[in-house]
Amino acid sequence: MKASLKRRSALTGGLILAVSSALLTPVGPTHADDVRSNSNSTDQASHLNLGAADLPENRTVTTLAPGVTLTKISRGGADSSLFWTAEVAIPSDSPDPDAPTSALSSQATAQRTADKLKAADVDARVEHVQSPQLADAGGDLGFRVRAGHFAAQADGASVVAKIKAAGFASSVIYTGWDGDSGTSTKTRGPWNLDVIAIDPRKYDGQLAASFGPDLEKRETTSQLAADAHAIAAVNAGFFVFDPKAGAEGDPAGVGVYGGRILSEAVADRPALVIDGKKNASSIQRLTWSGKIASPAGEAALDGIDRVPGLIRNCGGANDLPTSGPLQDVTCTNSSELVTFTPEFGPATPAGPGLEVTVDSKDTVTSVAETRGAAVPAGGHTIQATGTDVARLRALAPLGAKLKIDAGLLGQDGKPLHTDKATSVVNGGPLLVKDGSVDVTARHDGMVHPNDGNSFYYGWVHKRNPRTFAGTDAQGRTMLVTADGRSTASLGLSLKEEADVAVSLGMVQAMNLDGGGSTTAVAEGRVQNSPSGGSERAVGDALLVLPARKDDQ
Repeated sequence: MKASLKRRSALTGGLILAVSSALLTPVGPTHADDVRSNSNSTDQASHLNLGAADLPENRTVTTLAPGVTLTKISRGGADSSLFWTAEVAIPSDSPDPDAPTSALSSQATAQRTADKLKAADVDARVEHVQSPQLADAGGDLGFRVRAGHFAAQADGASVVAKIKAAGFASSVIYTGWDGDSGTSTKTRGPWNLDVIAIDPRKYDGQLAASFGPDLEKRETTSQLAADAHAIAAVNAGFFVFDPKAGAEGDPAGVGVYGGRILSEAVADRPALVIDGKKNASSIQRLTWSGKIASPAGEAALDGIDRVPGLIRNCGGANDLPTSGPLQDVTCTNSSELVTFTPEFGPATPAGPGLEVTVDSKDTVTSVAETRGAAVPAGGHTIQATGTDVARLRALAPLGAKLKIDAGLLGQDGKPLHTDKATSVVNGGPLLVKDGSVDVTARHDGMVHPNDGNSFYYGWVHKRNPRTFAGTDAQGRTMLVTADGRSTASLGLSLKEEADVAVSLGMVQAMNLDGGGSTTAVAEGRVQNSPSGGSERAVGDALLVLPARKDDQ
């Protein structure tokens, strides 16, 4: 896959068309209220279902290649009702003195916190947080404590100092980032989005995913695009960011590249499945099905190309604390069998356990009593930890034939068929199904039990930079980024993200990695404004590749 990407040549030049909110747009139907229930309409309305209905909206459309367009959308403007304020970390109700603080709490605890701050000469207020109702989450989240009303972020420093002197943690946030119920129809913005649309009827290149030279390192989206001479690109799935959570850069969920399955699924989370031959995309809930077999018997494989015992986002059998998906949590499992491919990197993770090496003819060529080895070309290694060490030793003695099956199952329980043009990237939650908003935040692990809704508040409820993907009724794939965490572009809550997807004409859509990872690349440069101030290195990216010369 990587070699074929490097052989592709870039297309240059583009047609640019600027359109106002009163004109038609090529990226699908938008804001009318009936869009949510009738998103299959081919009518192309004039603006996004985002913020107040009367907001100005401008779109600039660039043709990047036949069948590939980049639409830059700016919506709304300065909103005088928004301001900076200090948000307080509320101490836990737990008797455990080490229990973490929370952004949200019960009304009684929030009021006690506010009263203590008022006694310290801080004009604190308690606010009830109601979140938009999603398919399986939302509603009443709890109460937060805030203080002050500032024109600029720096103006809140003195109030934060008072709050900290009173014994509470605090930070200054912008109220435009709130995703409270009702704000989506009142906020006046601004928002900035980039929409890359690929029409398989006109586009003769290939849509594909790439992770770079190896899985265990991160590259920026623009690096991955440049290496493959891509016409356009966006960041793709969740990945391991902290080395303490596994191999940095490793997909934290399913990953298929060039038809090779290189990362297992997180439970049955949604995945973007790309048929590169047809440039057709679909969203499917996939599950992992891996095993190893020899004449001595067989055993289930727990994973592929990741550090044994560390499962980012959870979702595997016997994982602790849960076998279900749990976003941004690293589950553990003391006994695992994990296989490695040459794509992982120069060497497999080192540590105690057992590792067997299998050559390209499925023959065990070495058995090592510790983990950490080079994977042979065309071959694999299998690592075992805990009680699985004895199992692997019995199944894979030196010279044995060992069959390794790393597979994925669809919702119908049948194996996912892949070929060299198949790519799959992870993400979640689901946003749109059959043309209607269907945000499955709880099912896909974005609701954390026993944390007072704090994770949900920050990750789902609040506006953040987002990247998402899906298809419209005409079969076009859309890759969308929305800037956030600034006053120049507020970002999207998950509910707003789903509303925007529907108003762009998507009949199916899912969330990809966002926040500081959100990046759109076209015409050889980053098109959006990454929230960290510079582009973040990521695990993988979705690339719009030009046709190969021998195909033209």
